[in-house]
Amino acid sequence: MPVPSPNLYPDFNIVRLSHVEFVVKDIAASRAFYADLLGLQITHEDENEIFLRALEERGHHCVILRKGELAEANVLGFKVYSEEDLDRAQAWFARRDLPTSWIERPFQGRTLRTRDNFGVPLEFYHKMDRLPSIHQKYRLYHGVKPLRIDHFNCFSPNVDASVAFYNEMGFRVTEYTEDEDSRMLWAAWMHRKGGVHDMAFTNGRGPRLHHTAFWVPTPLNIIDLLDLMSTTGYLANIERGPGRHGISNAFFLYIRDPDGHRIEIYCSDYQTVDPDHEPIRWDLKDPQRQTLWGAPAPRSWFEEGSAFAGAGAVESILKAQPIVAP
Repeated sequence: MPVPSPNLYPDFNIVRLSHVEFVVKDIAASRAFYADLLGLQITHEDENEIFLRALEERGHHCVILRKGELAEANVLGFKVYSEEDLDRAQAWFARRDLPTSWIERPFQGRTLRTRDNFGVPLEFYHKMDRLPSIHQKYRLYHGVKPLRIDHFNCFSPNVDASVAFYNEMGFRVTEYTEDEDSRMLWAAWMHRKGGVHDMAFTNGRGPRLHHTAFWVPTPLNIIDLLDLMSTTGYLANIERGPGRHGISNAFFLYIRDPDGHRIEIYCSDYQTVDPDHEPIRWDLKDPQRQTLWGAPAPRSWFEEGSAFAGAGAVESILKAQPIVAP
């Protein structure tokens, strides 16, 4: 199935991805990982939750850590252009018989909670508390020096259906992997903000969150993080990399937090803002699609992910398999 033509005039306008909320079992261990190791900045904390932002961000938070009994991903957040877009979004999801509700969120204005076609919990807002700029306060830079949240990647049981749904919301495909035999999508990368992706979908048991990615200044920041993790008790949390993706051209590292939530550290992709940007097609059998250079991805990278709160995962309809490390 070919990727759909871009929808340049969606019913409501999404600016970009915004934040993720993780449920974590040991909030002190998660605080040490996200704030002390990675270098995200704490903007609010109490005994049950921690809000953090990256160093370029003016919004109050890009990560929320909430203490709970079961580690899972509670919600993926997106910013829209206007208050009117929130109302248009509510109507759009309601027309598709998807649940909608207006919720109270600390540090955010009016917030719409809903789910996508496979049950991924989503929320949309226009206003978030703005904080003073800290991107030139270099004394705060430590860990991997994360500048901003960059993208989400989700396992989908039907990537074609996920792409069609998000295309209706105005997400545009930048690159995709197609299975030559079935002509179905195995993975796709979709954006709103003009990078390679805000949202990506990977074939697999889902919906589940594959990873959340943070942009860093240079590949050297990733090397520094590897040195730090290997000497501070986090060696086993390194899952894959470093390496360079064929898709997106990004320099990458995948690590796992204390609860197993996967985090990608990411830099060096490219601009995609032109409305006539043509998607790049990759064959599933091309070994350089996932790894231009570096070790192949381990089996855990294809099989493990974070469950979404309230969403039951089902097996994927496409059984094709890319190269897996032994």
